[in-house]
Amino acid sequence: MISFQQVCKRYPGGYEALKSISFNLEKGEMAFLTGHSGAGKSTLLKLIAAIERPTSGIVLVNNQNVGVLKSAAIPYLRRHLGIIFQDHKLLFDRTVFDNVLLPLQICGFDSRESGKRVRAALDKVGLLKQEKINPIALSGGEQQRLCIARAIVNRPSILLADEPTGNLDAEYAQEIMKIFDSFHQVGVTLLISTHDTSVLHDPKIRVIALKHGEIQPPQYDLPPASSGQA
Repeated sequence: MISFQQVCKRYPGGYEALKSISFNLEKGEMAFLTGHSGAGKSTLLKLIAAIERPTSGIVLVNNQNVGVLKSAAIPYLRRHLGIIFQDHKLLFDRTVFDNVLLPLQICGFDSRESGKRVRAALDKVGLLKQEKINPIALSGGEQQRLCIARAIVNRPSILLADEPTGNLDAEYAQEIMKIFDSFHQVGVTLLISTHDTSVLHDPKIRVIALKHGEIQPPQYDLPPASSGQA
């Protein structure tokens, strides 16, 4: 489903955000991507979504080499991805309903099917009763759930989340993780970036730990990430 093969990402000026990263995430697997601020977590997620391109190495998503995709092919790749951004990227001049609707409009869904999908996504995250209000009226935890609804409305096979519990209290963080677990149970592949060790409680969930752009053995009592590195 997702494969990194000796991937490096170097920015102008020589800064190496990722160095020789190799790992495989299988279809339907859930994994945490951990590490300090600046470890390369966000860069890694952007490479999967073709927001960034690798400097060297191969990034495969659904057997496609995303590093060499033509610009016209990228929107089709992203139809299979749900992305939850660290900074939300909500549209505060539109309603909750319209925020979730936007990805379906971009993909050309008809209005009747779109309405069904939007309400199903909002119901999944517990926001159906708030569909007519603007996001500014929501709490931080509710805004994060709105981001999740927008990410899953097109029913993606892969869900990427960048620090989804970073600004939430423990109760809201647990609620968000329960939502992710429910997606995992129905076969969605999840990669969740976090520096919050309190959510790393399930020994069955793999941890991919980054330190200064390199994969390290995780510093928790959890199974290490599999790696294709020699």
